[in-house]
This record gives sequence, C-alpha cells and structure tokens, in this order.
Amino acid sequence: MGHGTTTVCSRRETTTAISPGTAWQRTVRRHSAVTSAAETNRLISVEEPETEVRSSPLALAVLSLLHAAPLHPYAIQRLLKEWGKDKVINVGQRANLYKTIRRLLQAGLIAVRQTERDQQYPERTVYELTDAGRRAAHDWLTDMAARPRNEFPQFPAALSFLMMLTPEEARAALEQRASALRGQLSAIETDLTNYGPTLPRVTLMDDEYQRTVIGAELAWIDGVLADLSTGSLTWSYEDLAALGTQMAPDSGIEILSPATR
Repeated sequence: MGHGTTTVCSRRETTTAISPGTAWQRTVRRHSAVTSAAETNRLISVEEPETEVRSSPLALAVLSLLHAAPLHPYAIQRLLKEWGKDKVINVGQRANLYKTIRRLLQAGLIAVRQTERDQQYPERTVYELTDAGRRAAHDWLTDMAARPRNEFPQFPAALSFLMMLTPEEARAALEQRASALRGQLSAIETDLTNYGPTLPRVTLMDDEYQRTVIGAELAWIDGVLADLSTGSLTWSYEDLAALGTQMAPDSGIEILSPATR
C-alpha cells in the first residue's frame, strides 16, 4: 500500500484510479448514506481511551478505505458491502465498526477531518488517515499476508467432537454443509466470471482464495460422506467407551452414551 494514487475497484462500478478530489469521492458521497455526528461521537466514546490498538481485519479495512479518501462510518460499511468484502470481513454490526473507529481514533491512526452539515441530513463525522495510520496499515497488511495464524474456526472444533453424533446424524449434518458450500462456491464463480474480465486480478484475490479453500473443503467432505455411506467410516458408543477405558483405565471417568445423558 504505497503513497500517491491508489487503485480501488468496486464490484458494481468500473475500476477507478482515486486520489483526493477525483470523481471517485463524488461517487462515494452519492452512494453513501448518512452517519449522524452525534451518534458517532456517542458510540465511539463509551469506553476508556486506548493508546495502542491491535490489528484486525476490520481495522485494516477501515485504514485501507481511508487511505483512498476521507469517509464517514456509514460510507465505510456501505462500500465494504458493495465491494463484496463483507464475505471476508465482519461488517454486519455497525456497533463493531464504531468501536473500531474509536480505537483507531484514540490511537492516533485516524483523525476527524470535518463534520459535514447538510440541510437534508443530520451532521456526519468524516475521518481521514494519519501518517501513523498509513504506516500501521502497511505493517498490518504485510504481517497478515506473511504470518499464518490459528483463527479457531467453528468447523474444525465441531469435527473434533463429531463422535458425539451417530454416524447417521453426522452424515446428515455434513450433507447439509456440503449443499451450503456448493451454493457459496457457485456465487463466487459467478462473481469471478462477471468481474474477472473488467477488474484487475489483484482486486479479486480474496475470491480466488475463497474458491480454492471452499473447493478443497467440499472435496474432503464428499470423501467423508462416501466413506460414511459405504460404512468404511463408522463408530459406536461401545467402541469409544472401550477406547476410553483402554487409554485411561484409572481415570475414574465414565463415558456416558448419548441416550443416558
């Protein structure tokens, strides 16, 4: 994320090179709803000040958008959704966005540029990136791209206790998940087909990654479902109880079957 002109691409609009004062800023204003300055100030000042802020996907997204142009919070949320970034960044709850903005503001990574007043709308607070915020965005982005982290997703946690379900119940749950994944994969393929010819590939890297990850998960689930169907993968309470007794004979722990819990 360098200095000067930055290319930001909307999934609903053509690619635009943006810098302060360009037509992209007018597009942002046209497509963005209003954020009340009073509401923003109330929501971002409810906790004690922080001098340091940890990186997070949402914080990085806020800094990245402000790198392109000053914005008010609702415009940030709206643009992230319009550009499809809500598929990889949790922007559903505006309160979380306000909290993130408060943290960034108190850490000196963003600053209030102005409070806009318009007869048609309430006051709205517009934020801009500081030099410290520009450096933080670059460092966070580099670190997130370079260092794998255990993000503790739900699905592996569920798999680690799958034996609590019967094989039949596990098969039904995985079939439901596979169906949902196929829907997600189809939507991503549609986006890549629609926008791939017009947008630079670098703006679609998150979609490419999601397509690969979801495709791999779906292939693995299909293999597990096949093994469940043939019976080559199965388990029972008796087998698991015997295994538990064998592994920890003196633990005094009794493994209860689902029917007795």
